[in-house]
Amino acid sequence: QLWMGAHPRGDALIGDHRVPQRTLGRWIAAHPSCLGTKVKDTFQGRLPFLFKVLSINTALSIQAHPNKELAAKLHAQFPERYPDANHKPEMAIALTPFEGLCGFRPVEEIVSFLQTVPELRALVGEVAAQQLERSGSQDPRGVSAALRLCFTRLMKSQEELSLQQLNLLVERLSREAAEGKDGSGSLGDLLLRLHAQHPGDRGCFTLYFLNLVRLQPGEAMFLGANEPHAYLRGDCVECMACSDNTVRAGLTPKFLDVLTLCEMLNYTPAPGPSKIFPPTQSHLDPCLYLYDPPVPDFTVMKIEV
Repeated sequence: QLWMGAHPRGDALIGDHRVPQRTLGRWIAAHPSCLGTKVKDTFQGRLPFLFKVLSINTALSIQAHPNKELAAKLHAQFPERYPDANHKPEMAIALTPFEGLCGFRPVEEIVSFLQTVPELRALVGEVAAQQLERSGSQDPRGVSAALRLCFTRLMKSQEELSLQQLNLLVERLSREAAEGKDGSGSLGDLLLRLHAQHPGDRGCFTLYFLNLVRLQPGEAMFLGANEPHAYLRGDCVECMACSDNTVRAGLTPKFLDVLTLCEMLNYTPAPGPSKIFPPTQSHLDPCLYLYDPPVPDFTVMKIEV
């Protein structure tokens, strides 16, 4: 990760030794008018965004970012884990072919995996699985409630049981691959890759709940508050509100806050293509493309000459 911004955890250094302020945050504090009146007043004299370049070879954690209300609460309770009180909507713009998990799959896809991946069903439990199977004709609230129950059962399953079922799944998929069988119906290649990177991690099972989104260079994903996601591989530029608040629940050795994540998530299913955020080409300049998400903290411009 390369950070460019003024967040206390990664405040950009100033290389010009004639400047008395050694970091960007201190320089902006000394020269707040550099932000312009509108930004200075709206964001209390702080740079409102954080810009990153990520190069991902190993899958990053299953995570979501809190809204402002929850961020303030988590920061007050656990400042060492949640270092600021800001929300963290973010956008990833692919520089190379890029893979990520983003948002909950349509219910019929999740139900299909529950019926064809017995190891997944064993962790979710028969009662929760059947509730999701029956929810297809219900109102959206019933669907979300059933989805919440299934996902929470998975993420809060006993460690011994989840490890046992994950090992069974890996053994089965490895055996089927060796026999030349098509494992695409169980996402075999991806499951085995995630397990090789994060052995024994129940987060591997989340690929059966979350959309697998593939971006081509120039395409983007926008992630609002409470949106479950994980970046799997590829290079991207990322822009977000100036925050480092991340609630994690798998695919990482870092601190896990499974209970908070399961309570905060947006359990509205949607197809993967709906997660791709298209840029708009400027009417005034054909070299200018605008990635303008529905938040005031940032907009990204791509200039291609």
